[in-house]
Amino acid sequence: MGTGFIGLGLMGEPMARNLVRAGVPLVVWNRTPGASVGAEVAGSPEEVFERCDVVVLMLADGAAIDEVLGRGTTRFRMVAGRTVVHMGTTSADCSRELEADVLAAGGRYAEAPVSGSRKPAEDAELVAMLAGASDTTEAVRPLLAPMCRQVVDCGAVPNGMAMKLAVNLYLITMVTGLAESFHFAERHGLDLETFLGILDAGPMASSVSRVKSDKLVARDFTPQAAISNVRYNNELIAASARAAGVASPLLDVCHRLFAETEALGHGALDMAAVIRAVEHRTRAHQVELPTGPGQHEVADRGPGQ
Repeated sequence: MGTGFIGLGLMGEPMARNLVRAGVPLVVWNRTPGASVGAEVAGSPEEVFERCDVVVLMLADGAAIDEVLGRGTTRFRMVAGRTVVHMGTTSADCSRELEADVLAAGGRYAEAPVSGSRKPAEDAELVAMLAGASDTTEAVRPLLAPMCRQVVDCGAVPNGMAMKLAVNLYLITMVTGLAESFHFAERHGLDLETFLGILDAGPMASSVSRVKSDKLVARDFTPQAAISNVRYNNELIAASARAAGVASPLLDVCHRLFAETEALGHGALDMAAVIRAVEHRTRAHQVELPTGPGQHEVADRGPGQ
């Protein structure tokens, strides 16, 4: 039997394509018709499960998973005798409950959320955080190799998903800080290429900072991880922090900025476009004061004015 892949979105499409390139017999299905990765296309999720013993899910959220699998209905029986591999991002509770339901229906379950955006997905440079019963994870591991640079064992479900949220907290705050730093340099009239060259030569440089810096300079916000998706991830992390009684002051500030960016109409842009919210706040804190005929000066109103 083949391998199934459900969810050919921003991340799922290049991941599935890498499986095809590796020679994995793949059967795919997407909620929005039209995506093609060179694999066989099924007519429904049920057909994917009929034809495959392992099915990868790369879906937007828990609601999408429930809809596709028919969770809570008789359609969910399709998972019996199959291994479900959840590679998207949901709350840890969602993954834990999904595992319980899959096992109760006679299936097997592993979670393997990934660290990385579209470019690492295209380059098979993702890092997977694998969790589940040991016999299931060992069976799933070879399937992850064509998509991932590294597969890290995280123990039992939902440790993989909790690990993903911890990693994303750092990613979100880091990119937001880079965008604010870029805005600061730009508003002070600094040469941006020199500024970014210094960053790239120093200890804070990373593949993420290089990619996002290039986007900020070029104002090319073609999505690798979209603002709306990052805002969703931010909410998952914040909810998990609140449930555990954990303070998340930086994350809370980022949440407001990503929500503001989305409200400004930039939800489909790359997460580096969070600079739009920072720029909007700068403009909101300034007011033109008349100084003479045809002349104006700009004064800072301050955030509380």
